[in-house]
Amino acid sequence: MSTTKVYSAIPYGINGHLVTVEGDSNHGLPNFNIIGMPSQTIAESRDRIRSAIHNSLFSFPREKITINLAPAALRKSGTGLDLSIALSILLLSSQLFPHDVRKRMFVGELSLNGDLRPIRGILSIIETAITHHFKEIYIPLANSHQASLLADKIDIYPIQNLRELWLTLKQKAHISPLKQNVKNTKKDKHEHYLDQIVGQSQAKRALIIAIAGHHNLLLCGPPGTGKTMLAKCAPSLLPDMSTAECIETTKLHSLRTEIVNLVTTRPFRAPHHSASLSSIIGGANLLPGEISLAHRGILYLDEFPEFNRQVLESLRQPLEDYQIQINRAEGQVNYPADFILLATMNPCPCGYYGSSHHPCTCTPAQLYSYRKKLSGPLLDRIDMGINMAAPEQSVYVKNTTIGTREHAYAKKQIARALHKQLVRYEQQNLSNGHLSSSQIVNYIHLDHDCQSFLTEAANRLSLSARAYFKVIKIARTIADIENIDQISLNHLAEALQYRPQI
Repeated sequence: MSTTKVYSAIPYGINGHLVTVEGDSNHGLPNFNIIGMPSQTIAESRDRIRSAIHNSLFSFPREKITINLAPAALRKSGTGLDLSIALSILLLSSQLFPHDVRKRMFVGELSLNGDLRPIRGILSIIETAITHHFKEIYIPLANSHQASLLADKIDIYPIQNLRELWLTLKQKAHISPLKQNVKNTKKDKHEHYLDQIVGQSQAKRALIIAIAGHHNLLLCGPPGTGKTMLAKCAPSLLPDMSTAECIETTKLHSLRTEIVNLVTTRPFRAPHHSASLSSIIGGANLLPGEISLAHRGILYLDEFPEFNRQVLESLRQPLEDYQIQINRAEGQVNYPADFILLATMNPCPCGYYGSSHHPCTCTPAQLYSYRKKLSGPLLDRIDMGINMAAPEQSVYVKNTTIGTREHAYAKKQIARALHKQLVRYEQQNLSNGHLSSSQIVNYIHLDHDCQSFLTEAANRLSLSARAYFKVIKIARTIADIENIDQISLNHLAEALQYRPQI
């Protein structure tokens, strides 16, 4: 056979891209070339594929072989095309026939002995096969756990090695397709509860409001006030994920590593303040960053002002649009970035500015430089801010027994508020924090007294239009927590107290 076609796919952004592996053989000096803008990883696959074919007891043709990866204008990277290239060579040498691979897709990395290794982005690849109406897809066995999320939409066959695949295609062996599985095999253990935090009732309430309404929260206070512990309580307050959210989140995480357990608990990402720009927003090899890996969960930034200024400013657009567009020489991709930003900081470099228990040693210049790291436009995009003070020492003595009653009640409040939002927004997967200004006009109505109060407050506090609407959204969440349909003056007054102030 002189020409062949085998279908595969590569992850491209959060989605995948169909790749047609075209093979051609001609008389001439034995040679093996791969064209079609392959990366260095794909170019090196020639030796892997040759050894895998020999060690799987097949013969490698002694002809001039050319493999074209179409479309040629798309740059391909990764190791997932190894298997389809090997099958194309088996077709060229008549060890397989076209009907053996018709309406089937193949992905996987080959080892030298012919075994299949896991690849990244398997869910994006399977969705590509579904979009292009393939009936079957063959994947590495190690990817079967996450691939089982989509097993109800296409027949997915887990393969251990090239020889097993050949026997299956020739109907000399039988492999059963995967069955759908959305059960979590590894439950996250939460060891932090609101009851363990001494005092800080206002900060606890702010955290409950932030999670219940999808609002961003900044906690500011001296060391030892409970900022970090409060942040660690957040994951156990988050609601359960739906099946669609599990698939979406697992797909994002599978782009960064080959083997990922099914993500069935909401992400809690806590990058160090030395993290680079590309690690936070993504872009290295067009891979997602921390803001996308925190999608549907929480992005926790401890020591907020210690992050690079460029990194902090890059958060402004995702906080508004809930997605990030990455433009690089390799291409342009979009990733979702719908997360709750939870940030903590000290009031000054030494940490004790305004403390009644410890003197501050910072100079005015140091204070100015420290606070200058957080720009006004960035703070304007943060919904809520709390200045935490160290509790009196007498409180520690009184706190002799610690349970989980307060934490359990907080979860009930959040669940009640989320249910009210689900009903109000007609199953649109919206939270109060997601609402645009036009949606606020449609869904949230203020009476005359509330409008007058908020207008006067906005004038006195010089609130921007964005801050004005954020106050309304926070007030709506407070009313939802209290199971009240109409926003009152008390709700607006409390929401105004949460405006970030440093």
